[in-house]
Amino acid sequence: METIRRCYQVDRSRSSFVKFILEAYDNVAVLSTVDARSGLVQIRIAPGCEKLVDGIVDDLSRDFEMIAVDDNAAEAF
Repeated sequence: METIRRCYQVDRSRSSFVKFILEAYDNVAVLSTVDARSGLVQIRIAPGCEKLVDGIVDDLSRDFEMIAVDDNAAEAF
C-alpha cells in the first residue's frame, strides 16, 4: 500500500507548528514544505490513517486556515 498525498496552503508562520503536531502522532503522517514562500505543504499519510489526519487538520483549521489544494500543485515546484 502506498501513502496518501495531500497538499495544503498554510500560513507560513504555522507550517512548522503543523509539522510538530503531526510528528507527535508516530507513524501517522509526514509533512514536507513544498514552497516556503507561499506556505504550500504536503502531507503524506500512512494507509489507514486518513480519518485521524482529517480530524487533526479539521481541528487545526479552527485556529488558522488550512486550505486543501490540488495534489498536483506540489509537482509544479
